[in-house]
Amino acid sequence: MKRAGNVLVLGAGGQIARWVIRMLADRDDTRLTLFLRHARKLGRAPAHARIVEGDVLDRDRLDAAMAGQDLVYVNLAGEVDVQMKSIVAAMQAAGVKRIVFVASLGIYDEVPGKFGAWNRREIGPYLGPYRRAADMLEASGLDYTILRPAWLTDEDEIDYETTGRDAPFKGTEVSRRSVADLVVKLIESPGLLVCGNVGVDKPGTEGDKPAFL
Repeated sequence: MKRAGNVLVLGAGGQIARWVIRMLADRDDTRLTLFLRHARKLGRAPAHARIVEGDVLDRDRLDAAMAGQDLVYVNLAGEVDVQMKSIVAAMQAAGVKRIVFVASLGIYDEVPGKFGAWNRREIGPYLGPYRRAADMLEASGLDYTILRPAWLTDEDEIDYETTGRDAPFKGTEVSRRSVADLVVKLIESPGLLVCGNVGVDKPGTEGDKPAFL
């Protein structure tokens, strides 16, 4: 599968998304469409980027942004299951197949030990929409990749490992830049991790909870 030349970023104002945009800013072989509710959150966008203000639940806006895309990168929060239903429908209508979705650790109760118990107490009530969105993608027929990052840090580093969908999660934290690096690799090589669902953590960060908390 060739490099994704046209990339739609949904939730372009998110912190991981901003790293992705920065990493791709100087690439003349990648055309970014940056979709978000408030363009002011972007700061300085790449000169070649197209900026679309809108909500993914607005199908007219989403369908217009979706046309001609090679890959959709989803970096959203909140009612992501409701949002994903709209995204999947728009992709199917436009004939766009490739999607990368940043979800959350813990949606399969895959985090073991004391860290798993702590994680459930801290974010358990918020995981349902991510799990439903992931289930929806797995049943969609799209070429999806689901990323489940550990607790996110702002460290300016790229250092990460992955675990499979049914494997125990490893570390407790990972940098946003690391997750962005993996997203960029999937844009550069869209054949990687097709129908993959992976946990993402920084090696050596095992513990009862993230060290920064």
